[in-house]
Amino acid sequence: MLDIVLLGLNHKTAPVELRENLAFSKDETSAALKALQESPAISEAILISTCNRVELLIATEDKSIAMDAVKLLLAEFKKIPVTEFENALYIHNGDDAVRHIFRVASSLDSMVVGEPQILGQMKEAYQTAAMKKTSGVLLNKLLHRTFFVAKRVRSETGIGDHAVSISYAAIEMCRKIFGTLEGKQVLLIGAGEMAELAVEHLIRNRTGDIIVANRTFERGVKLANKFKGKAVRFEEIADCLQRVDIIISSTGSPDYVVTRDQVKGVMHSRRNRPLFFIDIAVPRDIDPEINRLTNSYIYDIDDLKGVIDHNIESRNKEAIKGERIVDEAVIRFREWYDNMDVVPTIVALRDKMENIARSEVKKTLQTWIHKATLPAAAVLGTLVGLCVFPCSGGPYVATIGLLAARKIYFQSLLYLLLYNFAFVTPLIIVLLLASNKKMVKKMTTWEQSKSKLMRLISGLLMLGLGLIILRWFV
Repeated sequence: MLDIVLLGLNHKTAPVELRENLAFSKDETSAALKALQESPAISEAILISTCNRVELLIATEDKSIAMDAVKLLLAEFKKIPVTEFENALYIHNGDDAVRHIFRVASSLDSMVVGEPQILGQMKEAYQTAAMKKTSGVLLNKLLHRTFFVAKRVRSETGIGDHAVSISYAAIEMCRKIFGTLEGKQVLLIGAGEMAELAVEHLIRNRTGDIIVANRTFERGVKLANKFKGKAVRFEEIADCLQRVDIIISSTGSPDYVVTRDQVKGVMHSRRNRPLFFIDIAVPRDIDPEINRLTNSYIYDIDDLKGVIDHNIESRNKEAIKGERIVDEAVIRFREWYDNMDVVPTIVALRDKMENIARSEVKKTLQTWIHKATLPAAAVLGTLVGLCVFPCSGGPYVATIGLLAARKIYFQSLLYLLLYNFAFVTPLIIVLLLASNKKMVKKMTTWEQSKSKLMRLISGLLMLGLGLIILRWFV
């Protein structure tokens, strides 16, 4: 019986430098899986490699030999002595391994609880293993159950609710101020990674035009084109304040990019429409005095971090519900796993019964076919047909099959012609007459004709079945 074992390291047990050195690219993953497949101690294997973890999930009959093989593979592939990473490794067996993989996929073991990326990364890892044929019955079942559990945790708990990234928290704050972001004009000051993430969230909320202002105009044009926005020069920021609703700033400027006087000068022409600033730069880009102006709101990095801390606490409370779902799933998987012990016995017993039945039928039929006279073969065919094919035409079908098996082809042909004459020809006639009920009434009633038609069709279908079944036994 195969055992499930998981070996790996993550952000809790290893520093980022070690995780970087042991991370596997897509090509390296394929090569590593092939090497694991060649190990006699490992029956199945899946390799998961992300920025925060490297884990190997295997099915093996000898755990100690398999663990040594995995450690040796990591050392050889990454050119790192085992002693440098061995202390950072964790090993889970059986139910503990199942529980760990469920928790990882459900984002209960992530650096940011509830982040959705890990599930997609695990699906990609499983797809690679499936393509390389390194996952079998056991790990296939485990991973399919894993994806189901992760989906259930996300749908039945609030683990994925509330913002836990700076850029996403900024957009959530905008929604609280405006209610909806649909159609709102946005000015993005700076074209860094944080600004790009903010734009992606804004687009999902169906905002209006997006204007990008950057000190390097070419870079601003590139970001604007990516999101079908408009690029302006840094000097045009003051003019843009008159028409936009949301300003997100993330530059590296040592001075304020937007001052109180600039905003005060445009509020009259804006007719006091709310103006919302999100300052995610350090040092700050937006003059904090703007917050004193009517209908002007500023949230800086510290405000957003406070929101994030509160949201993380809420997610951690929801994670308790997720842990309960995981524990239930581990119990159900254990029940399936324990039942695997009796499967080989059931399969072997069924095969033995089928072999005995097939052997006895073959022996009996061979004796009759090779020793019986033509009339006896015809009688046997009629009896088999009446027992196996009690519908119309069954005896003829069975007789034709027996005669063909005995290689009495001339008699087989005669019986086939007789069958056609007795059943197929009337079938054709009935089909031709079926469209005209008046002509049918001269022969019999319409209901009787329909009943005969169904019997004839059944007999015709039994012809092919009879030949196939009898030849299979013989």
